[in-house]
Parts: sequence; C-alpha cells; structure tokens
Amino acid sequence: MSGLVNVLVIVAVAAVVITRQFGARRLDADRRWWLLPAILAVVALRDPGLIDAHHRIAASTLLAAELVIGLGIGAGWAWTTRIWAEPDGTVWTKSTKASMAVWAGGIILRAGLFGCGALLGLHQGSPALMLALAATLLVRSGVLVHRTRALTPADGPLPAYGGGSPRPAWKERV
Repeated sequence: MSGLVNVLVIVAVAAVVITRQFGARRLDADRRWWLLPAILAVVALRDPGLIDAHHRIAASTLLAAELVIGLGIGAGWAWTTRIWAEPDGTVWTKSTKASMAVWAGGIILRAGLFGCGALLGLHQGSPALMLALAATLLVRSGVLVHRTRALTPADGPLPAYGGGSPRPAWKERV
C-alpha cells in the first residue's frame, strides 16, 4: 500500500475506535477482539519501509520504542475505561477523562519519537505507526476481555432479577 493509503487507514481506524469508545458500549468478550489488530499488524509488516534500510539499528530502536508506547497506551486505556455489568449479565464499557489523558500523553510521546527520528535523519513511514496502533488495540481489547471475565461468574451470566441465593458477607476476624 502507498503511504497515503496507510495514513488514511490509520486515521480512519483511530477515529472510529476512539469515537466509539467514549460512548457507552456493550462489550462481547466472545467476539474476535483480536481480528482488527491482527489485520493492521499484517498490513504494517508487509510494508518494506517498516525499517529504514540505511539506519537499521536506530530505526529498529525507534520502532521498539514506538511499540512500547503503543502497548502502554493500550494498557492505560483499558485500565482507565469504566466497565460494569448490568443485572441481566451484559457488560458495558465507557472510556473516561483519564482515558483521554492516556491518549493525549501517547500522542505527545509519539510526536517526540518522530522528532527524535527526524533529528537522526531516519526515514519514518506509516507502517510503524500502524503496527503500534495494532499493539494498542490488541492490548486494550485483551485487558478489557480479561476484566470482563472477572466481572461475570464462571458458571454463566448474572441473575436477571436478583435470583439465586445471596452470598454471605466476608467478615474480618480480630
């Protein structure tokens, strides 16, 4: 793919994902939550311009830093997302202001990395950004699925109208 198409894909995916996450959304932990990140990663890894051929070590270091930032953004975004279960067992999520701060911090860090790469004279294409976005989405989705499974009981959905026996309260022993 050309650089312009990659940039358009990155912008479109980020815009759709981010705008959808700041509204309350039903979360289905059984869906293929890894599919979109996998597609983005495959598209990024197929591009020969992922690593600058003239500065392999510096470009690889910059790519590794980009991936670490992507993983951090994904984890931060997932842990700052509000998650709750309705009485009927459905799980909902909504990103918070802290999630927005995580994104803003990530954008600032990525801009700093881009500036460092420009100072070093590295060719920086969109595949690295696409791979980092894939890492961000993969980590975020994985952490949310993990958090969702911790919310729902192992033997099925939550009772709809308070059915079932009440759990005894835990008491501290002195």
